Amino acid sequence: MSAFISATIITHNEARNIERCLNSLIGVADEIIVVDSLSTDATVDICRRYGCLVTSRAFNGYGSQRQYAAGLAHGRYVLSIDADEALSAQLRENIIALKNKGFTHRMYCFRVVSYVCGKAMTGSGMKPALETRLFDRRYANWDLLAVGERLECPGGVVPSLIAGDLLHYRCNNFDELEFKELRNARIRGRLLAAAGIKAPAPMRWLRAASAYMKCQLRDGAILDGEAGRRVARTRFLSTLEAYRAASEMAEGGVKE
Repeated sequence: MSAFISATIITHNEARNIERCLNSLIGVADEIIVVDSLSTDATVDICRRYGCLVTSRAFNGYGSQRQYAAGLAHGRYVLSIDADEALSAQLRENIIALKNKGFTHRMYCFRVVSYVCGKAMTGSGMKPALETRLFDRRYANWDLLAVGERLECPGGVVPSLIAGDLLHYRCNNFDELEFKELRNARIRGRLLAAAGIKAPAPMRWLRAASAYMKCQLRDGAILDGEAGRRVARTRFLSTLEAYRAASEMAEGGVKE
């Protein structure tokens, strides 16, 4: 008996990316649930044109938004995908074949490959990695972390591997990469401030420089050419911004 899959997507001003994602879900998802964070572009109109079930909800962190979307699913199995991601042809075929047979595991994982300005990344903290994105929602939930969220599942459950890649197009240009990283840095800043962590200006620069060097050397950004250099630069700027924001919030001068 064929299984029912609910795909969930959280969006905010993703008109440039969303159609690529939605087209990759044709034949895979029986319903597509979009939780939109008050987009001001054509994101919602595009999603509705594809028949998505769209709900507007102010953004309150990635974990909370993903779990809210999963809670709206009608299917037992949820495929969590981002607006700037798309299923590869191989992954599409394998999920469809598995769906037609009926799922036999509670959780499934597959490889995620990141692209920066069209380049597949092999390092820079973005090397291909397995992620669990297809799961029985009765047994797994997203934690409620504002950033760096993870899927929580009962101990001992090992995700079954599906061959194929989930393609993550992180940015179309380097300005977009920097914008996204700085946005997430401000979220991290709120978390640091809430934990009572802040750093004086000299310490911020030291930690930012450390983040840059780790990205270049430990994470292999130096091997990713210009894309890697720009990622490392963005890592420097986002670390600096996170601690700046944390200190500012701790002093009562919050700027959103």
